[in-house]
Amino acid sequence: MTPASQPARLAVEGLDQHYGSAQVLRGIALTVEPGACLAVLGRNGAGKTTLLRCLTGLIPESRGRIALDGTELTRLSPDRRARSGLAYVPQGREIFPDLTVAENLRVAARAHGLERTDAIDEAVALFPALRGLWHRPGGNLSGGQQQQLAIARALATRPRALLLDEPTEGIQPSIVAAIEAVIAGLKGRITVLLVEQYLDFALRVADSVVVLSRGSVVERGDPKVLNPEALTRHIAV
Repeated sequence: MTPASQPARLAVEGLDQHYGSAQVLRGIALTVEPGACLAVLGRNGAGKTTLLRCLTGLIPESRGRIALDGTELTRLSPDRRARSGLAYVPQGREIFPDLTVAENLRVAARAHGLERTDAIDEAVALFPALRGLWHRPGGNLSGGQQQQLAIARALATRPRALLLDEPTEGIQPSIVAAIEAVIAGLKGRITVLLVEQYLDFALRVADSVVVLSRGSVVERGDPKVLNPEALTRHIAV
C-alpha cells in the first residue's frame, strides 16, 4: 500500500447518537491522519464529550462507522477498542486514587500486555515530575499532577490514537505548558484527538479543528486560516 492510499489513522463517518428521543450527535464525519492533532471545539452541551465516549465504546453509537487505521471498531467493546490502540483520558482523569503513581502506570501497561518497563519509562520521560511522586497514592496528588499521571498512564499503553477530554481544565499554567509540550512532541508518532474549551491552547497545538454546535459539525479546517469570528461565534458563552 502506498502512502497516498493509506487510510486515516482515525476515521468517523455519519455518526449519530441518541439519549432516548433526544439526538445528541448528528452525522459526525471527521478524519485524523497518523501523527496529527485534531481539536474538537464547542460550547458545553455541544456533544464533544459524547463524541469521545462514542469513539471509545463507552456509550453506543446509534448509527455510523468508526475505524482505526482502516479497521472497523464500531461494534467492538470498550476493552477491544482500547486493545486496538485507542487510549482515552476522560475529563475526570479517573486514576486509581488508592494506587501509587507507579502502580497506576503498571496496571495500565500490563492490561495491554506490556510487561516490560520500557513503555512506562517512555511515558514518564514526558512528565519527569512524576518520578518524584513515584510512591505517592494518586488520590494525594494535585489536580495538575493527576492530569499528568492520567496522560502518562494512557501513553504507557502505547496507543495509536490518544483521546483527551479537557486536559487543561483547572490546571495551573506551568502544567498546561507541560501538556502542550507533550502534545507537540507526540506529533508524527501518535494521533491526538483533543476536546478543549481553552481556545488559544487548542489552536496552538492542533493541525486541524472541528467545531460542534448542537451535535453537528458547523466549522472545520486549518486553525491558521479559519475565521476567528466563526470560531468564537460557536464557542463563546
